[in-house]
Amino acid sequence: MAEPPLIDIRNATVWRGSTRVFEALNLTIPQHQHVAVLGPNGCGKTTLLKTINRELYPVVRADSWIRVLGSRRGNVWELRRHLGLVSHDLHSRYDPDSTAIDVVVSGFHSSIGVHGLLAKRVESGQVEAAERILAELGMRDFFDIPFRRMSTGQQRHCLLGRALVHDPHTLILDEPMAGLDFAASFDYLHRLRRLARAGRTIVLVTHHLSDIPPEVDRVVLLKTGRVVADGPKSEVLTAERLSEVYETSIQVARIDGFFLAYPG
Repeated sequence: MAEPPLIDIRNATVWRGSTRVFEALNLTIPQHQHVAVLGPNGCGKTTLLKTINRELYPVVRADSWIRVLGSRRGNVWELRRHLGLVSHDLHSRYDPDSTAIDVVVSGFHSSIGVHGLLAKRVESGQVEAAERILAELGMRDFFDIPFRRMSTGQQRHCLLGRALVHDPHTLILDEPMAGLDFAASFDYLHRLRRLARAGRTIVLVTHHLSDIPPEVDRVVLLKTGRVVADGPKSEVLTAERLSEVYETSIQVARIDGFFLAYPG
């Protein structure tokens, strides 16, 4: 029996509050395919992620659905064991006093931190696993350091650790390198490339071409809630297409498997 797609969206209409972001959206992403979702601010990238992660749902219609790993509804907590998420929205919800261990351990409980009664449910094995993951991410010296004393790059490493606690086969990353300097951005990108080569599926949402690692071979280009291009990087990331979508003159260079954009 063939495995279901990672994401299967058919004729979906999705609202955020009073704003209709998608209408009749169609998109399929198979398992084990590295994909980048690209587009300008306001194109629907974050809404797409929230829909995949079951934070938003499409309008109910007989000919419309959003299936993740073959399920239209399913158990959200079970789903999140298969999908690891890193997003700016998640980042902003953590208390500045949360430690690195708190952030990573919270992934076991699909929570924001491990405060109050939840702290009593934390098992020693979960703490040990969090310490191991943080050490692998170069955060060995930061176990008990609060968020407010970390750099943005170190905070993002904590969130990546949180996403990895269940050993998910897919990582969904929403602009994970936004706000990072060159050193932190390159380090983060290097770690994503290692994860991709180790067999993790990467779904990366961004509006910067340089964030897309060479291992990602497919790009979905969004504009105002529509898929305007979908295919291999070399066919989607052209100067003409990007200039049209971003409504400004863009040139594109390709260097060592990376695509770079610069003013036209």
